[in-house]
Amino acid sequence: MAHQKFALRLGSWMNKIMSYSSDFRQIFCQACLREEPGSENPCLISRLMLWDAKLYKGARKILHELIFSSFFMEMEYKKLFAMEFVKYYKQLQKDYISDDHDRSISVTALSVQMFTVPTLARHLLEEQNVISVITETLLEVLPEYLDRNNKFNFQGYSQDKLGRVYAVICDLKYILISKPTIWTERLRMQFLEGFRSFLKILTCMQGMEEIRRQVGQHIEVDPDWEAAIAIQMQLKNILLMFQEWCACDEELLLVAYKECHKAVMRCSTSFVSSSKIVVQLCGHILETKSYRVSEDLVSIHLPLSRTLAGLHVRLSRLGAVSRLHEFVPFEDFQVEVLVEYPLRCLVLVAQVVAEMWRRNGLSLISQVFYYQDVKCREEMYDKDIIMLQIGASLMDPNKFLLLVLQRYELTDAFNKTISTKDQDLIKQYNTLIEEMLQVLIYIVGERYVPGVGNVTKEEVTMREITHLLCIEPMPHSAIAKNLPENENNETGLENVINKVATFKRPGISGHGVYELKDESLKDFNMYFYHYSKTQHSKAEHMQKKRRKQENKDEALPPPSPPEFCPAFSKVVNLLNCDIMMYILRTIFERAVDTDSNLWTEGMLQMAFHILALGLLEEKQQLQKSPEEEVTFDFYHKASRLGSSALNAQNIQMLLEKLKGIPQLEGQKDMITWILQMFDTVKRLREKSCLIVATTSGLESIKNDEITHDKEKAERKRKAEAARLHRQKIMAQMSALQKNFIETHKLMYDNTSEMPGKEDSIMEEDSAPVVSDYCRIVLGPKRGPTITEKEVLTCILCQEEQEVKIENNAMVFSACVQKSTALTQHRGKPIELSGETLDPLFMDPDLAYGTYTGSCGHVMHAVCWQKYFEAVQLSSQQRIHVDLFDLESGEYLCPLCKSLCNTVIPIIPLQPQKINSENAEALAQLLTLAQWIQTVLARISGYNMKHTKGENPTMPVLFNQGMGDSTFEFHSILSFGVQSSIKYSNSIKEMVILFATTIYRIGLKVPPDEMDPRVPMMTWSTCAFTIQAIENLLGDEGKPLFGALQNRQHNGLKALMQFAVAQRMTCPQVLIQKHLVRLLSVVLPNLQSEDTPCLLSIDLFHVLVGAVLAFPSLYWDDTVDLQPSSISSSYNHLYLFHLITMAHTLQILLTIDTGLPLAQVEEDSEEAHSASSFFAEVSQYTSGYTGCGIPGWYLWVSLKNGITPYLRCAALFFHYLLGVTPPEELLTNSAEGEYNALCSYLSLPTNLFLLFQEYWDTVRPLLQRWCADPALLNCLKQKSIMVRYPRKRNSLIELPDDYSCLLNQASHFRCPRSSDDERKHPVLCLFCGAILCSQNICCQEVVNGEEVGACIFHALHCGAGVCIFLKIRECRVVLVEGKARGCAYPAPYLDEYGETDPGLKRGNPLHLSRERYRKLHLVWQQHCIIEEIARSQETNQMLFGFNWQLL
Repeated sequence: MAHQKFALRLGSWMNKIMSYSSDFRQIFCQACLREEPGSENPCLISRLMLWDAKLYKGARKILHELIFSSFFMEMEYKKLFAMEFVKYYKQLQKDYISDDHDRSISVTALSVQMFTVPTLARHLLEEQNVISVITETLLEVLPEYLDRNNKFNFQGYSQDKLGRVYAVICDLKYILISKPTIWTERLRMQFLEGFRSFLKILTCMQGMEEIRRQVGQHIEVDPDWEAAIAIQMQLKNILLMFQEWCACDEELLLVAYKECHKAVMRCSTSFVSSSKIVVQLCGHILETKSYRVSEDLVSIHLPLSRTLAGLHVRLSRLGAVSRLHEFVPFEDFQVEVLVEYPLRCLVLVAQVVAEMWRRNGLSLISQVFYYQDVKCREEMYDKDIIMLQIGASLMDPNKFLLLVLQRYELTDAFNKTISTKDQDLIKQYNTLIEEMLQVLIYIVGERYVPGVGNVTKEEVTMREITHLLCIEPMPHSAIAKNLPENENNETGLENVINKVATFKRPGISGHGVYELKDESLKDFNMYFYHYSKTQHSKAEHMQKKRRKQENKDEALPPPSPPEFCPAFSKVVNLLNCDIMMYILRTIFERAVDTDSNLWTEGMLQMAFHILALGLLEEKQQLQKSPEEEVTFDFYHKASRLGSSALNAQNIQMLLEKLKGIPQLEGQKDMITWILQMFDTVKRLREKSCLIVATTSGLESIKNDEITHDKEKAERKRKAEAARLHRQKIMAQMSALQKNFIETHKLMYDNTSEMPGKEDSIMEEDSAPVVSDYCRIVLGPKRGPTITEKEVLTCILCQEEQEVKIENNAMVFSACVQKSTALTQHRGKPIELSGETLDPLFMDPDLAYGTYTGSCGHVMHAVCWQKYFEAVQLSSQQRIHVDLFDLESGEYLCPLCKSLCNTVIPIIPLQPQKINSENAEALAQLLTLAQWIQTVLARISGYNMKHTKGENPTMPVLFNQGMGDSTFEFHSILSFGVQSSIKYSNSIKEMVILFATTIYRIGLKVPPDEMDPRVPMMTWSTCAFTIQAIENLLGDEGKPLFGALQNRQHNGLKALMQFAVAQRMTCPQVLIQKHLVRLLSVVLPNLQSEDTPCLLSIDLFHVLVGAVLAFPSLYWDDTVDLQPSSISSSYNHLYLFHLITMAHTLQILLTIDTGLPLAQVEEDSEEAHSASSFFAEVSQYTSGYTGCGIPGWYLWVSLKNGITPYLRCAALFFHYLLGVTPPEELLTNSAEGEYNALCSYLSLPTNLFLLFQEYWDTVRPLLQRWCADPALLNCLKQKSIMVRYPRKRNSLIELPDDYSCLLNQASHFRCPRSSDDERKHPVLCLFCGAILCSQNICCQEVVNGEEVGACIFHALHCGAGVCIFLKIRECRVVLVEGKARGCAYPAPYLDEYGETDPGLKRGNPLHLSRERYRKLHLVWQQHCIIEEIARSQETNQMLFGFNWQLL
């Protein structure tokens, strides 16, 4: 152990020295590389490398650091080290493959540092033939997967072990990544040696994992297919790079071709020697091997054949095909053998599509998918098409087509011998014919490969992009994902995208997309060979739809293809050979024949496409050279009669007939286009002179255009007729509407004139009419309650019901949640259990509130209960993780699927009328002083009752200034009472249920409907919900009443009426006790030891509680009374005025003198009042308040500070009493808002006049409030006071550039862990804390459960709800509670308007303010829980992410 410790320390010490001493570095390198003379032992550094697999992690790290700081810092020694590395490469890789540590801590991972240096790679190739070393290593580590025929078979492979073999393949890629610019003889020789060695691996892969079609019964176990495809993917770029290296030099390419051809032939011996059959059609004969894909063995893996195809294309590109016979003699070339295997592969794909292989299970379907997928197709599917093109260019076209027909097993289908009624067989034949025609289209038409056609790489990429965008506009990432990547993971997309498409920026959601430019649409080819079936039909539909909108015909002919390279020029002869004509004619004849069912519309479309290709080819050739030189005679062959019979027809006649078939209505335009094309070619043929030919071509095109124009005109006429018809119908509807309005004129007049009337009356200033006061909510001038008959439909049973208090309850689905959205003290310690919490008073910092939100969907209470029981039942039978906690009453709203945990009963507003004369009369009697005395007398009386027989130990209620014997216990009743409202039992049950849920969730305690804190929590959630909604409206700059969402409006209305009803379900004595405690804040006479000081509570909560609890003072043992409308209007007015005055004092005492405010006139009335009032207050507070603050500053601060409170009060009283608010609060008029609030709430606009009005009564209260020792203590410690208006919370400020965050994360060190393990730094967007996520080191225990750092942080920072940003992944995560969360798009976008989750694309990212704002609103609208529930609903997984350990 001591030696080990010493060695590690020594290694670290040497590292340090070598970082600044180059001499020591060189001495160290020399010493490590020196071999002992005459000894077999390797040098020191090699010994250390060979020991690597036996060392433990810490020692390995120090060894690798030593190599980095010594050998890799000196280029000469790096070269020598690389040579040692290659010398022992095989042993090192074998050790790594049997090792159990990750690649990152193995010495083999250093290969990338050496093999990617171009000069070093070339040196290693010349000196040690590193390619051979790597390929031999591969052959040595893979023999366990070889079968009897020396082919790979990966059945039952070990995923981990094979994953380690990929590292060796990667090293080969590193060596090949930089092509040599200068070829020496030695380099050429060594490379060819390496290439031969690589061909050995490909030989083992050629024809591996052969399969046979299952007939009769389904395969029992799906074979392993992933390993073979994965190796194919790993080798894709290596194969391409080998081909590119070969193509650097003509000689090299020809030798490599010869070697590859030899290897293919060696693998095809069985084919050459087997029995033959003869195929005959149209007088042509083909002798070929009797082989059927549907019966014999077939393999999808043919890397040798495909490499040969790649080399052939590169020969064609260099123009060296003419020299090929020098290396491969014609008699040895045997093109039929080369074509055979790729053709089998394509036939296999066709048969899979025709569902002939469905008994072979999913593994084959997966292989076929990858065969054509962008990840593999370059070295699989594409090369097979090229190989067939090579075959078509070198074979007789008729023989080639006979071979294709034979392999597709379709010779019978075209021999006219087939007559079957078996629908499955017919469908199978039709699919095979379609697949074969499609491949023929690809062989003739797909020329966009440099070397096959005269095109460049850029043109190829542009064509790929064009065809992708023909499907639909796509984001940059989707286009990049559908393009093949080269060895450097580049697609070439950026260089060409702007030539073919325009970028459209994204909005608040979604991503930016590229839209195809109109001029690129002409290049659309419906049979583009990289389209999948769905992409093909989508693109066809989109293009036809577009042409229809532009009033063009719906024909989609092929675009003019580029010319073939000379080596491939003979491929076009396929089009005009006898058998092709026979195939086309047969298809058309079957379509015309009413009895035949061996054709489909898709097949005809393909046949039309082939016709179009032939005509285009002939037209192009005729326009380029004189007629007598053009041997391509497609037109003549197509015009020839099919036979010598009397009723024989040529293709044009058949097309004319097809035009008349009703099922082919959709193909009419295409047939017309082809017939016009026949006409054009005919005219070009008739003119022998080239110049005349081109002009006549133009004429014919003109004629084409004339017929086109006629069709266009016809289309236009139809469109115009349809438009006029629509106009006529709209006019009729409009007339009917007018008629209806005329007949129901009275109703319309009433509704439209209501607001107007009030305005005119207000302006005239005439004698007071009721509507004059209708926009006041408090006091004797209170306006009438606007109540409407509410008939709602239950979303579950679809039955309607009117909302009445005597009816069965209807409910809104709702969600109650803890919230810190308004906190002024983020991260304030929270009691995780509320057993001892007293929620009557809310702290002014609003640290934790209980928010109630509803999605506004209505159900009968009974229906909801049944639904909830059904959900419980079904969840017991489910196996996957539940999305919601049924024990906590959670469920998903049946309609919108948002998460809910309770229901709010819908209780109608009780209409209340005030007789204005009585109210005015009462105003004389009931002043504030008298009202206070009455209330105190009532409370005193209750206290006497409750303490009968004991000495009252309550505070003295009356002091000399206020005492008056005229007030006694029953005085309060004399101002007007009425009997209490009687609710139906169903409503009462729902009220109790909802109140208990609020109590349970708000305090995190078990449900207990008898707990005295239940009503407190009801009032608290009412107040907090209003404050949250007011804050949100202010944040968005929306009007107070005009912009409420329907769900907010319905939720608030239901919540307030529920709170009124909830009082009835509790013992009134309890409510009275709570009320006395609430009133003690503003009436010092009631003060007890637990009365909080004025600065340590939120007065809006006090207002809501006091107003809702006040009717309990009217209750008596004998009678159940409540205040009449007049009484309650005064109660509300005086309670509101008292609490508003207390709040005014609160604001002025906590005023912040350091704020820059816009100055108003110093000598305004408000400023004078403010100065004098503040001077008065300063006397009472023993000088703790600041002196010398100007009056205007006090006034502006007060106005700003009290506005949120007034807005909340307006919302509260509106939903409590239903009085219409003033117009200014419904529209967005900031300047008129304050005055409108004051008039609605019966306040003077100069709030100091309120004090003047009640000065005699309020002055002693002011003195008592200010003299409170707790209040004076608060004033001393200014730092912890909450100031008004409270600051609006927002998510933390994020840097514009995402790399700044990554830098921040790179400096992050976990506070609890000393090792340098890679951490997952996560940023809290509420408070900016960086946490160590998903790591054991930072887990905490909460209530006996282990939770991750993020979940623990969320409990304190956001009451369990929080938003985090995973910095290293650029992912936003929303969490709620301990076990729920979801991913959310990050607000960082790249230049293409897309997010980059996992930073996979690596584009520079910048903050999108709109997206970040949207995330902020999700939080402020309390929709985080909803987002999580929706996300989990859509992404249900059996074993999801363990959020608890985040």
